[in-house]
Amino acid sequence: MKNSENNYQRAKERVEELKKFYNHLLSYIVINILLAGVNYYSNQWENPWFLWVLGGWGIGLIFDALKAYQINPMFNKDWEERKIKSFMKEEDKQRWE
Repeated sequence: MKNSENNYQRAKERVEELKKFYNHLLSYIVINILLAGVNYYSNQWENPWFLWVLGGWGIGLIFDALKAYQINPMFNKDWEERKIKSFMKEEDKQRWE
């Protein structure tokens, strides 16, 4: 029973991370379109300053995507649990020696 509760909690956390990422992506798209429009109407893109915002915010968005889709396998929840179990086994071995 406890295992299914853990699985449910993990799935819920993952859905929350994906939801945060999609909200971040939507705001990124909408706001950058507005900034591009302001930039165009102010100087017809002679000085495309909105690209600095697009690039800087895009870097943060990439990191959000990596976290949401768990692309970095080293630092996800499974890795944490494996390390915790590994350290607990080492501690048990040292205790019995």
